Amino acid sequence: MTKKKWIFMLFMGVLMTATTACGSGSSGKVESKEKQTTKGGKTVLTLSIQESNPFYQALEKKFEAKYPDIDLQINSYKNMGEQWGSSDYEKYKKTMNTAILSGKGTDIIEVGSLPIDEYVSKQVLLNMNDYMEQDKTLNKSDVEMGVLDAMKLNDGIYTVPSGFFLRAFIGDGDVLKNTDVKIDEKNWSWKEFGEISKKIMQRAEKGNKDQRYALANNPPDVILQEMIVDSYAQFVDTAAKKAKFDSPAFMELMQQIKKMYDEKIITSAPADVGNQLFYSAVITSPADFIDGPHSFFENPKLLQKPHDGQSTGGMRIIPSSQFAIQAKSPAKDEAWKFITFLLSEEAQSLQDREGFSLLKSVNEKMLNDIQEKVKSAAYKLPNGSTAKVSDEEFTQFKQLINSADQYASLDSKVIFIVGEESISFFSGQKSAEEVAKLIQNRTTIYLNE
Repeated sequence: MTKKKWIFMLFMGVLMTATTACGSGSSGKVESKEKQTTKGGKTVLTLSIQESNPFYQALEKKFEAKYPDIDLQINSYKNMGEQWGSSDYEKYKKTMNTAILSGKGTDIIEVGSLPIDEYVSKQVLLNMNDYMEQDKTLNKSDVEMGVLDAMKLNDGIYTVPSGFFLRAFIGDGDVLKNTDVKIDEKNWSWKEFGEISKKIMQRAEKGNKDQRYALANNPPDVILQEMIVDSYAQFVDTAAKKAKFDSPAFMELMQQIKKMYDEKIITSAPADVGNQLFYSAVITSPADFIDGPHSFFENPKLLQKPHDGQSTGGMRIIPSSQFAIQAKSPAKDEAWKFITFLLSEEAQSLQDREGFSLLKSVNEKMLNDIQEKVKSAAYKLPNGSTAKVSDEEFTQFKQLINSADQYASLDSKVIFIVGEESISFFSGQKSAEEVAKLIQNRTTIYLNE
């Protein structure tokens, strides 16, 4: 994956997460506006989104077909295909923030890149717990409740995503199987990752094989950003608005990354297929379990990521579009109908919906269809070769999706500050202590704005 594409995926992954909240949220204690109706007597239900796309167009059409007494009006900040810049996101956030906090926003809001914690603490979003528990139309045994539970704020459901991605860590199964170097993936740290990779690489060199790397194709500042995303709570106390980047743990992490690059365990340069021991990837759909790992390795092995003692290293949830109901909405019942429709098989099966489904049955059907194509040799990898995937791998894929419950609550601006300031350390211009202080000062100011 190129640096540009990786940074884009990281950026989108970060924007698709919310920061941890402090406060109780709303349970309908605020006053509601008067319900709007059309001339034909339909209830007007408004939805705001960042950008129009075919998924929303199809969703609107099918929702109104199911509920002919509701007029769903979708307001998009940008039209489909228009370019986004960093200033555009800032303008979007400011516009939406003003509308939501003033109670003048739409009934339903796509909030993936907005400060959800602030909205919950100021009681402007509806806690959907009671709706979820009382609704008889939802087959909750089929819903990926582990995802919704992981995304709860103060035990409340304030957002529901249309789907989700997974951040995975994949290794070369053949190499790992044929080495006497053992990996305790449930407990390995990044320091141990470097030591283990170095031993495996040294053995490969003795066998006169091509130069191998543990990881490739990304600069050290990007690797650091990903590590901070995975261990965000260790370095940022969102509720207290305090950062801990001037800690020995953060400086050691930077030094460990630099050491791995200096020793050529990790490289910024691209590595040929077969010359990389591990790679980290965003798995965006059931097909991605096959297309990515099996393009890199003949026998890929899904692993827990190297991690500190405060996280598990398991596959991390990255929600796609997240929807919230405004507490002041006069059409809460109609808005909840939209949420339940979003969780229906009809909506979750829409071709243009992104990510894994929030329904177990939809994910299983997609994997079963792929499995049948693999068995008949009809499934081809992106490079055109025939995919060879065992039944055991498909069983593992299903288990991983249904057990996903790791969710990193974070702020994208903090991650970008870490990446921006750390470049001067990795280039040798500043010491780890100097850079740690700069990051600490900038994030402290930002968190308390």
